[in-house]
Amino acid sequence: KLFIKYVEKAQFCVRIAPSTRSFMYKKILFVCLGNICRSPLAEAIFKKQLEIRGIQDQYTVDSCGISNQHIGDRPDPRTIRNARHHDVEIIHIGRQLIPSDFNNFDLILTMDRSNFQNATEVSARASGKKGDLKMMRSFDPESLGTQDVPDPWYGNEEGFEEIFQILSRTCESLIDFLEKQQQTEVKKARIPTSL
Repeated sequence: KLFIKYVEKAQFCVRIAPSTRSFMYKKILFVCLGNICRSPLAEAIFKKQLEIRGIQDQYTVDSCGISNQHIGDRPDPRTIRNARHHDVEIIHIGRQLIPSDFNNFDLILTMDRSNFQNATEVSARASGKKGDLKMMRSFDPESLGTQDVPDPWYGNEEGFEEIFQILSRTCESLIDFLEKQQQTEVKKARIPTSL
């Protein structure tokens, strides 16, 4: 009987391991249209906030664009300037979203509804297990139902400051969610000490 209980305990370990991995977001990808304004800024802010909390080694973070127009380009100078004003450094080279991103990342966050629709089409070309696709502002505590992070490309410096504030509070809320999620999954995965 004692042996059977040990076997049952081992089987429990095997059962919970896949679900623990599948529900914990550790690889995060931010997506906008060109990967020169919103998504690289979100990536940089997210990384900065992870560093402040001392948990930067627990996550993989990247950003990309729907369009191929800015592959190999640095972010918009206005984005870089605004980020530096807030002591956030952007180190990124533009790239395009590809189907394998949905296999390599747990959570893909788009900046607006158009990005989401296009990303959904890219996801359809990916095979195997895919990461979850969500809207960035679904984690914004002040969104008031607004789904889009405005594209500041055609605006002025005030527009870039607006998206910094949106992304800053949203990234903070997102990290709170991710860390709470991890704590929940760890609790679920705990094995009873008594037989």
